[in-house]
Amino acid sequence: MSNFNIRLIETPEEMPLVEELQRDVWPDSETDVVPLHMLITAVHNGGLVLGAFIEEKMIGFVFGFPGFETTPDGPRLKHCSHMMGIHPDHRDSGVGFALKRAQWQMVRHQSLDHITWTYDPLLSRNAYLNIAKLGAVCVTYRRSEYGDMRDELNAGLPSDRFQVDWWINTQRVKSRLGKRSRPTLKLTHTTRAGLHPFYPLRTSSLGLVQPPEHIPPFDDRLLLAEIPADFQTLRTADFALARDWRFFTRELFETAFEKKYIVTDFIFDTNEGNPRGLYVLTHGESTLDEFE
Repeated sequence: MSNFNIRLIETPEEMPLVEELQRDVWPDSETDVVPLHMLITAVHNGGLVLGAFIEEKMIGFVFGFPGFETTPDGPRLKHCSHMMGIHPDHRDSGVGFALKRAQWQMVRHQSLDHITWTYDPLLSRNAYLNIAKLGAVCVTYRRSEYGDMRDELNAGLPSDRFQVDWWINTQRVKSRLGKRSRPTLKLTHTTRAGLHPFYPLRTSSLGLVQPPEHIPPFDDRLLLAEIPADFQTLRTADFALARDWRFFTRELFETAFEKKYIVTDFIFDTNEGNPRGLYVLTHGESTLDEFE
Protein backbone atom coordinates (compact mmCIF):
# COMPACT_ATOMS: atom_id res chain seq x y z
CA MET A 1 0.00 0.00 0.00
CA SER A 2 1.52 3.35 -1.02
CA ASN A 3 -1.36 5.81 -1.21
CA PHE A 4 -0.83 7.26 2.28
CA ASN A 5 1.55 9.92 3.54
CA ILE A 6 3.05 10.57 6.96
CA ARG A 7 3.47 13.93 8.63
CA LEU A 8 4.14 15.45 12.03
CA ILE A 9 1.08 16.41 14.08
CA GLU A 10 1.83 19.55 16.09
CA THR A 11 -1.26 21.78 16.26
CA PRO A 12 -4.41 21.81 18.41
CA GLU A 13 -6.45 21.77 15.20
CA GLU A 14 -5.10 18.35 14.16
CA MET A 15 -4.80 16.63 17.55
CA PRO A 16 -8.53 15.74 17.79
CA LEU A 17 -7.91 13.37 14.88
CA VAL A 18 -5.57 11.41 17.16
CA GLU A 19 -8.20 11.31 19.91
CA GLU A 20 -10.83 9.98 17.51
CA LEU A 21 -8.56 7.35 16.02
CA GLN A 22 -7.79 6.05 19.51
CA ARG A 23 -11.53 5.44 19.97
CA ASP A 24 -11.65 3.47 16.72
CA VAL A 25 -8.63 1.35 17.62
CA TRP A 26 -9.47 0.70 21.29
CA PRO A 27 -13.28 0.84 21.58
CA ASP A 28 -15.05 0.99 24.94
CA SER A 29 -12.04 2.54 26.70
CA GLU A 30 -12.80 6.27 26.79
CA THR A 31 -10.86 6.82 30.01
CA ASP A 32 -7.72 5.44 28.32
CA VAL A 33 -7.74 7.97 25.47
CA VAL A 34 -4.73 10.31 25.64
CA PRO A 35 -6.36 13.75 25.40
CA LEU A 36 -5.44 16.67 23.18
CA HIS A 37 -3.90 18.77 25.95
CA MET A 38 -1.52 15.96 26.94
CA LEU A 39 -0.49 15.36 23.33
CA ILE A 40 0.17 19.07 22.75
CA THR A 41 2.16 19.36 25.98
CA ALA A 42 4.30 16.40 24.95
CA VAL A 43 5.10 17.73 21.46
CA HIS A 44 5.97 21.15 22.90
CA ASN A 45 8.54 19.42 25.12
CA GLY A 46 10.37 17.09 22.78
CA GLY A 47 7.63 14.56 22.13
CA LEU A 48 6.56 13.31 18.71
CA VAL A 49 3.16 12.61 17.21
CA LEU A 50 3.22 11.28 13.65
CA GLY A 51 0.09 10.62 11.62
CA ALA A 52 -0.52 8.50 8.53
CA PHE A 53 -3.09 10.02 6.16
CA ILE A 54 -5.06 9.15 3.07
CA GLU A 55 -5.85 12.63 1.83
CA GLU A 56 -7.09 14.27 5.08
CA LYS A 57 -8.28 11.09 6.81
CA MET A 58 -5.95 9.85 9.53
CA ILE A 59 -5.53 6.07 9.36
CA GLY A 60 -2.69 5.62 11.86
CA PHE A 61 -0.54 7.42 14.41
CA VAL A 62 2.43 6.90 16.69
CA PHE A 63 3.06 8.94 19.85
CA GLY A 64 6.15 9.10 22.07
CA PHE A 65 8.16 11.41 24.29
CA PRO A 66 11.62 11.70 25.87
CA GLY A 67 12.30 9.80 29.06
CA PHE A 68 15.11 8.59 31.29
CA GLU A 69 16.32 5.09 32.01
CA THR A 70 18.52 3.91 34.84
CA THR A 71 21.99 2.61 33.91
CA PRO A 72 25.06 1.71 36.01
CA ASP A 73 26.54 5.06 34.90
CA GLY A 74 23.48 7.03 35.96
CA PRO A 75 20.32 8.29 34.20
CA ARG A 76 20.35 8.09 30.42
CA LEU A 77 18.04 9.83 27.95
CA LYS A 78 15.86 7.73 25.64
CA HIS A 79 12.64 8.03 23.65
CA CYS A 80 9.57 6.29 25.07
CA SER A 81 7.20 5.26 22.26
CA HIS A 82 3.97 5.16 24.22
CA MET A 83 1.27 4.34 21.68
CA MET A 84 0.71 3.34 18.08
CA GLY A 85 -2.69 2.74 16.54
CA ILE A 86 -3.83 1.74 13.05
CA HIS A 87 -7.44 2.01 11.94
CA PRO A 88 -8.99 -1.49 11.69
CA ASP A 89 -9.63 -1.01 7.96
CA HIS A 90 -5.92 -0.43 7.28
CA ARG A 91 -4.11 -3.07 9.31
CA ASP A 92 -1.55 -5.33 7.62
CA SER A 93 -1.04 -2.69 4.93
CA GLY A 94 2.42 -1.39 5.89
CA VAL A 95 1.17 1.67 7.77
CA GLY A 96 2.64 0.60 11.12
CA PHE A 97 6.05 -0.09 9.63
CA ALA A 98 6.04 3.27 7.82
CA LEU A 99 5.11 5.13 11.01
CA LYS A 100 7.88 3.44 13.01
CA ARG A 101 10.37 4.15 10.25
CA ALA A 102 9.41 7.84 10.33
CA GLN A 103 9.75 7.80 14.12
CA TRP A 104 13.20 6.21 13.74
CA GLN A 105 14.28 9.03 11.45
CA MET A 106 12.95 11.79 13.75
CA VAL A 107 14.45 10.38 16.95
CA ARG A 108 17.85 10.03 15.28
CA HIS A 109 17.66 13.75 14.48
CA GLN A 110 17.20 14.33 18.23
CA SER A 111 20.59 12.62 18.76
CA LEU A 112 19.06 9.73 20.72
CA ASP A 113 19.94 6.09 20.05
CA HIS A 114 17.42 4.15 22.14
CA ILE A 115 13.63 3.80 21.83
CA THR A 116 11.55 1.59 24.11
CA TRP A 117 7.91 0.55 24.08
CA THR A 118 5.68 -2.25 25.32
CA TYR A 119 3.43 -4.77 23.61
CA ASP A 120 1.56 -7.95 24.48
CA PRO A 121 3.98 -10.83 23.74
CA LEU A 122 1.05 -13.09 22.79
CA LEU A 123 0.13 -10.97 19.77
CA SER A 124 1.94 -12.56 16.83
CA ARG A 125 1.38 -9.73 14.34
CA ASN A 126 2.75 -7.16 16.80
CA ALA A 127 5.73 -9.40 17.50
CA TYR A 128 6.38 -9.79 13.78
CA LEU A 129 6.44 -6.02 13.28
CA ASN A 130 8.39 -5.12 16.41
CA ILE A 131 10.98 -7.89 16.48
CA ALA A 132 11.27 -9.30 12.95
CA LYS A 133 10.69 -6.23 10.78
CA LEU A 134 11.96 -3.39 13.00
CA GLY A 135 14.81 -5.26 14.68
CA ALA A 136 13.91 -4.54 18.31
CA VAL A 137 15.07 -7.01 20.97
CA CYS A 138 13.67 -7.87 24.38
CA VAL A 139 15.08 -8.88 27.76
CA THR A 140 12.33 -7.40 29.95
CA TYR A 141 9.00 -8.95 30.94
CA ARG A 142 6.60 -6.74 32.89
CA ARG A 143 3.73 -8.35 34.79
CA SER A 144 0.38 -6.50 34.76
CA GLU A 145 2.09 -3.42 33.37
CA TYR A 146 -1.14 -1.38 33.05
CA GLY A 147 -3.24 -2.98 35.78
CA ASP A 148 -6.79 -3.97 34.87
CA MET A 149 -7.56 -2.78 31.36
CA ARG A 150 -11.14 -2.22 30.22
CA ASP A 151 -11.04 -2.10 26.44
CA GLU A 152 -12.42 -5.06 24.52
CA LEU A 153 -8.98 -6.20 23.32
CA ASN A 154 -7.53 -6.51 26.84
CA ALA A 155 -10.33 -6.80 29.39
CA GLY A 156 -10.14 -9.74 31.77
CA LEU A 157 -6.51 -10.76 31.22
CA PRO A 158 -3.45 -9.60 33.15
CA SER A 159 -1.84 -6.81 31.13
CA ASP A 160 1.59 -8.49 30.91
CA ARG A 161 3.91 -6.85 28.41
CA PHE A 162 7.31 -7.10 26.78
CA GLN A 163 9.35 -3.92 27.02
CA VAL A 164 11.44 -3.90 23.86
CA ASP A 165 14.71 -2.12 23.15
CA TRP A 166 15.17 -0.51 19.74
CA TRP A 167 18.82 0.45 19.34
CA ILE A 168 18.24 2.67 16.35
CA ASN A 169 21.84 3.30 15.27
CA THR A 170 22.86 -0.36 15.12
CA GLN A 171 23.51 -2.26 11.92
CA ARG A 172 20.82 -4.70 13.02
CA VAL A 173 18.14 -2.01 12.77
CA LYS A 174 19.59 -0.25 9.73
CA SER A 175 19.58 -3.54 7.81
CA ARG A 176 15.84 -3.87 8.41
CA LEU A 177 14.87 -0.27 7.66
CA GLY A 178 17.15 0.43 4.72
CA LYS A 179 16.11 0.44 1.08
CA ARG A 180 17.31 -3.15 0.68
CA SER A 181 15.86 -4.58 3.86
CA ARG A 182 16.87 -7.92 5.35
CA PRO A 183 14.35 -10.69 4.57
CA THR A 184 12.40 -11.99 7.54
CA LEU A 185 12.97 -15.53 8.80
CA LYS A 186 10.73 -18.41 7.76
CA LEU A 187 10.34 -21.86 9.23
CA THR A 188 12.23 -23.27 6.26
CA HIS A 189 15.35 -21.39 7.43
CA THR A 190 15.25 -22.82 10.93
CA THR A 191 14.27 -26.31 9.79
CA ARG A 192 17.23 -26.46 7.40
CA ALA A 193 19.44 -25.45 10.32
CA GLY A 194 18.03 -28.27 12.46
CA LEU A 195 16.21 -25.90 14.81
CA HIS A 196 12.71 -26.87 15.94
CA PRO A 197 10.28 -25.63 18.64
CA PHE A 198 11.59 -26.71 22.02
CA TYR A 199 8.16 -27.76 23.29
CA PRO A 200 5.21 -29.44 21.54
CA LEU A 201 1.74 -27.89 21.34
CA ARG A 202 -1.46 -29.83 21.90
CA THR A 203 -4.81 -29.08 20.27
CA SER A 204 -8.08 -28.65 22.18
CA SER A 205 -11.43 -30.13 21.17
CA LEU A 206 -12.16 -26.79 19.47
CA GLY A 207 -8.99 -27.06 17.40
CA LEU A 208 -7.18 -24.40 19.45
CA VAL A 209 -3.52 -24.77 20.40
CA GLN A 210 -2.80 -25.44 24.08
CA PRO A 211 0.37 -24.61 25.99
CA PRO A 212 2.46 -27.33 27.66
CA GLU A 213 1.79 -28.05 31.31
CA HIS A 214 5.39 -27.34 32.29
CA ILE A 215 8.26 -25.15 31.14
CA PRO A 216 10.82 -27.28 29.26
CA PRO A 217 14.55 -27.16 30.07
CA PHE A 218 16.64 -24.46 28.41
CA ASP A 219 19.41 -26.62 26.99
CA ASP A 220 20.47 -24.94 23.73
CA ARG A 221 21.86 -21.54 22.77
CA LEU A 222 19.09 -21.06 20.18
CA LEU A 223 15.46 -21.89 21.02
CA LEU A 224 12.13 -21.50 19.22
CA ALA A 225 9.19 -20.66 21.50
CA GLU A 226 5.82 -21.03 19.78
CA ILE A 227 2.73 -19.00 20.67
CA PRO A 228 -0.79 -18.96 19.16
CA ALA A 229 -0.76 -17.42 15.69
CA ASP A 230 -4.03 -15.57 16.42
CA PHE A 231 -4.35 -15.02 20.15
CA GLN A 232 -7.38 -12.69 19.93
CA THR A 233 -9.41 -15.33 18.07
CA LEU A 234 -8.35 -17.94 20.63
CA ARG A 235 -9.30 -15.57 23.46
CA THR A 236 -12.78 -15.06 22.01
CA ALA A 237 -13.33 -18.80 21.53
CA ASP A 238 -11.93 -20.00 24.88
CA PHE A 239 -11.13 -17.38 27.51
CA ALA A 240 -9.86 -19.94 30.04
CA LEU A 241 -7.37 -21.19 27.48
CA ALA A 242 -6.24 -17.61 26.83
CA ARG A 243 -5.49 -17.27 30.55
CA ASP A 244 -3.52 -20.53 30.44
CA TRP A 245 -1.40 -19.08 27.65
CA ARG A 246 -0.84 -15.85 29.60
CA PHE A 247 0.50 -17.68 32.64
CA PHE A 248 2.53 -20.19 30.63
CA THR A 249 4.29 -17.50 28.60
CA ARG A 250 4.80 -15.40 31.74
CA GLU A 251 6.77 -18.24 33.32
CA LEU A 252 8.50 -19.09 30.04
CA PHE A 253 9.86 -15.62 29.29
CA GLU A 254 10.66 -14.68 32.87
CA THR A 255 12.70 -17.87 33.12
CA ALA A 256 14.38 -17.24 29.77
CA PHE A 257 15.40 -13.69 30.68
CA GLU A 258 16.65 -14.82 34.09
CA LYS A 259 18.86 -17.35 32.26
CA LYS A 260 20.24 -14.55 30.04
CA TYR A 261 18.34 -15.40 26.86
CA ILE A 262 17.33 -12.56 24.53
CA VAL A 263 14.36 -12.34 22.18
CA THR A 264 16.12 -11.56 18.90
CA ASP A 265 13.68 -12.55 16.16
CA PHE A 266 10.17 -13.68 15.37
CA ILE A 267 8.80 -16.00 12.70
CA PHE A 268 5.28 -15.47 11.43
CA ASP A 269 4.80 -18.17 8.83
CA THR A 270 1.53 -18.51 6.90
CA ASN A 271 2.51 -21.27 4.49
CA GLU A 272 -0.06 -23.92 3.60
CA GLY A 273 -2.88 -22.07 5.34
CA ASN A 274 -1.58 -22.97 8.78
CA PRO A 275 -0.18 -19.78 10.34
CA ARG A 276 2.38 -20.17 13.10
CA GLY A 277 4.15 -17.67 15.34
CA LEU A 278 7.49 -18.43 17.01
CA TYR A 279 9.96 -16.36 19.00
CA VAL A 280 13.68 -16.92 18.57
CA LEU A 281 15.46 -16.94 21.93
CA THR A 282 19.23 -16.63 21.79
CA HIS A 283 21.75 -16.99 24.58
CA GLY A 284 24.25 -14.19 24.95
CA GLU A 285 25.42 -12.84 21.62
CA SER A 286 24.16 -15.78 19.53
CA THR A 287 22.09 -14.86 16.48
CA LEU A 288 20.38 -16.50 13.56
CA ASP A 289 22.33 -14.50 10.98
CA GLU A 290 24.11 -17.67 9.89
CA PHE A 291 20.77 -19.06 8.67
CA GLU A 292 19.80 -16.06 6.53
